[in-house]
Amino acid sequence: MIWMAVYHFVFDLDYFGLTTQDFFRDPFWTWQRSLIVSIFLLSAGMGQAIATARGQSWWRFWRRWAQVAAGALLVSAGSWLLFPNSFIYFGVLHGLALMLVVVRLTVRWRHWLWLLGALAIASGFIAESMLQTGAFPVWADALNSMRWNWLGWISQKPFTQDYVPLFPWLGVMWWGAAAGHWVQRQRPGWLAQPVSSVWQIFARLGRWSLSFYLVHQPILMAFVGGVAWLFH
Repeated sequence: MIWMAVYHFVFDLDYFGLTTQDFFRDPFWTWQRSLIVSIFLLSAGMGQAIATARGQSWWRFWRRWAQVAAGALLVSAGSWLLFPNSFIYFGVLHGLALMLVVVRLTVRWRHWLWLLGALAIASGFIAESMLQTGAFPVWADALNSMRWNWLGWISQKPFTQDYVPLFPWLGVMWWGAAAGHWVQRQRPGWLAQPVSSVWQIFARLGRWSLSFYLVHQPILMAFVGGVAWLFH
């Protein structure tokens, strides 16, 4: 989450004209975004495996899911105010809300999740390659539309500030769930170890990850925007 906050801080510096970066095409930034999202979804998948193994009820699951879904709606509304032409309609929280349901329903498939994850990740890249080479029928171009591009089987990336479609990212979350099963079975001591005082602040951030995600960017934008206003 610290990495994400630093990434967004530099994004805000660029947005307010205090630096110049290309967050949509520069591999230095696009790879960072991919890694941040991957860690986020791996952790979420692992959390589902652990929660299910410890008997999390469906009621508690849906309560948390409702918080994620509400956060996704807030992100859409806030981004529409700032970026009406590229607002976030299927970003990381939107994708997470859908993936949580899929992973919850399949989390007990255990080692099969490694295979499912590999297939899901591969499907996104295969579909993109086939669409770009014309191997898919003409009607498949409809998958690029806002109505269907949440699936991720696209040949043209949509113009939006954040985009985390079902495929290939569901595969990453499935791998996280598979890793969660492996840790509980092979390395249960890792989960029982106490958190040292040095890492307590990071543990607290992890427990409030959704809240941190929702509030950090408005705070950063207000701060950077204020600095830009003072010096321009």
